[in-house]
Amino acid sequence: MSEIVLGVSGGIASYKAAELLRLFTESGHSVRVVPTDSSLKFVGAATWEALSGKPVQTGVFDNVDQVAHVRIGQSADLIVVAPATANTLAKAAHGLADDLLTNTLLTARCPVVFVPAMHTEMWEHAATQANVALLRSRGNIVVEPAFGRLTGKDTGKGRLPDPLQIHALAMQALKPHQQDLTGIRVVVSAGGTREYLDPVRFLGNRSSGKQGFALAEAAVVRGAEVTVVAANVSLPVPAGVDVVPVVSTEDLRQQMQRLAPDADAIVMAAAPADFRPESFVDAKIKKNAEGSAPDIKLVENPDILTELVTARTSKRPIIVGFAAETGDADGSVIEHATAKLARKGCDLLVVNDVSAGRAFEQADNEAVILGADGSVDHVPFGPKVALAHAVWDAVSQRLD
Repeated sequence: MSEIVLGVSGGIASYKAAELLRLFTESGHSVRVVPTDSSLKFVGAATWEALSGKPVQTGVFDNVDQVAHVRIGQSADLIVVAPATANTLAKAAHGLADDLLTNTLLTARCPVVFVPAMHTEMWEHAATQANVALLRSRGNIVVEPAFGRLTGKDTGKGRLPDPLQIHALAMQALKPHQQDLTGIRVVVSAGGTREYLDPVRFLGNRSSGKQGFALAEAAVVRGAEVTVVAANVSLPVPAGVDVVPVVSTEDLRQQMQRLAPDADAIVMAAAPADFRPESFVDAKIKKNAEGSAPDIKLVENPDILTELVTARTSKRPIIVGFAAETGDADGSVIEHATAKLARKGCDLLVVNDVSAGRAFEQADNEAVILGADGSVDHVPFGPKVALAHAVWDAVSQRLD
């Protein structure tokens, strides 16, 4: 059981922190809620005490004999501030300590996760961005806000991510991960593309996007700025990730080419369709009287991974490919993958043996990570997020 401090600062999204608290406690963790005075105007102390089973205070002069302003931070295994207002971010960045929460942040030596929520203009202000950069440079995790409905009629970037996704990220933050991707921009592709034959039917594959989203979640925990190009993925978006939805291989290609020039690392975890119909039929293809199947001519899609490698003009971005392979009479899984690595020219190739239905649509995975430098890293069967961290370990080494 871990000791988690849930800091709640004064924003309208404070009420969502109650759900986050429930997720922490139901996961078996002990949670101490430390609200700010302004947050209690949204959610009262009685709510936090009832849900956490622990007393709530906001000032450093309450229960002085227990030295709470020092002890809470010292004993914490993780601090999550959700929502984190612009004011709280500014105080934390500059070491101000005028209440119990900011004192706790100064005394903590554990991982700290800030989950900002505020209006778009406040988030985008140069002062806020400078404070976020400063916090990240010190090893704190500052999650990118979600895009959506804000206070009143406004819509934009600044919404608190879903508590389920904050909880998932926080559980990753409890584990010892270096902030080795701080300041690094990564682009991850996820899911499987669809090539439509008519308005109803398409050619596709079984890729669910789980591995791509696990890569994104792991990168956020390690400090990266993450964009996911998601092809037909119906999973909850990981907290702190910007998602660009696409449908076809050409859609995916265009978005990856758009994002690649500003990326430090690219991981092509999506499964693009190798072929597409030569033509699209505007109306649903009907059965004919003879019962014969229609003749559908296919053409080859562009090789997105090879194009990305060819287009780069320096050692960055580091480019990682994925290969779903099966052995056959011409060679083993690793032999096919080694040839593919040489052919594609990427820095790393993550090889999945997908025979007998493995890897696709599963919660767990195993792989071999091949490096262009001849390295071979076997990742044993386990949660896809474990493989994700192994991939980022390999990327981080090459970024250095």
